Amino acid sequence: MSAERVTVTLPVELIEGIDRLEGNRSRFISEAVEHELALRRRNALLRSLENPHAETGELAAVGLSDWAARLPSGDDDLVDISSGKAVRWVVSAASSAAAVDQGLELFLGLTPRL
Repeated sequence: MSAERVTVTLPVELIEGIDRLEGNRSRFISEAVEHELALRRRNALLRSLENPHAETGELAAVGLSDWAARLPSGDDDLVDISSGKAVRWVVSAASSAAAVDQGLELFLGLTPRL
């Protein structure tokens, strides 16, 4: 991964706390920012699942097989639809982080063919 130098102003107490835990400030701050970005993406996903777009419900109603059948030809072998687990969209199912994690596992259970 390429890196770019940035200048950030932080309170002295925060810098002292970083220095007590880690000798490499850049690595510590980079890992902290990566963690925060992942947390914010996860929270955005939770909000999206709690309030899905109308198109999402329509896609769930059509089903993955019908949707995949309408894709342009040439990429038919990228995903093995039969390897996934059948699921049913329930709007209130995403009310907890555990439900979202389980849903992601089901969704990501599709086996890509490379």
